[in-house]
Amino acid sequence: MALGILGTKLGMTQLFDETGKAVPVTVVQAGPCTVTQVKTTATDGYNAVQLGYGITREKRLTKPERGHLQKAGAPWLKHLREYRLDNPTQYQLGQQITVDIFQPGQKVDVTGTSIGRGFAGYQKRHHFGRGPMAHGSKNHRQPGSIGPGTTPGRVYPGKRMAGRMGNERVTIKDLRIFKVDPERHLLVIQGSVPGKPGSLLSIQPAKYVGAQKG
Repeated sequence: MALGILGTKLGMTQLFDETGKAVPVTVVQAGPCTVTQVKTTATDGYNAVQLGYGITREKRLTKPERGHLQKAGAPWLKHLREYRLDNPTQYQLGQQITVDIFQPGQKVDVTGTSIGRGFAGYQKRHHFGRGPMAHGSKNHRQPGSIGPGTTPGRVYPGKRMAGRMGNERVTIKDLRIFKVDPERHLLVIQGSVPGKPGSLLSIQPAKYVGAQKG
């Protein structure tokens, strides 16, 4: 368990690595984040550090949120997230967390909200195969049988069917940090990450030690 950072997805581009190969990357405006609460087993039942990110206006916050931030000596922050840690007491209220906690080549897990696609059919949502396209077919993009009629006489929960697609919490694991820009608070991550430009992201060191290799 390690401390991460919150950021905003700016968009994708491509950069060249040391061999001259073009690499697709995502640019993330990461931090600076403020430590707004330090939780320990003695006081809260578990160990964690809460980070705040994104300056907002006072009237956008509820009264309990304003009191919580004032207690930490933090500015008005829009987003609050917790990170479980083994030793949270090494961090202090009001401390600034920046992209300096990462380094190029490090593997990270990136969590965000995927792009909402609205109501989608079987092929787009679940990659079902298409039915016959012959003139007499009435099963071009339909699911086929969804279960026997007599027994069980119902459709089982979780059956893959058409419905709302996207707009879900998604984590992409073991992405490599391509570049760190501390002056502009930027993280350049190889590959794509969840969400559209402007969406909130949580970036943590890869969960498993083995993921740091390679």
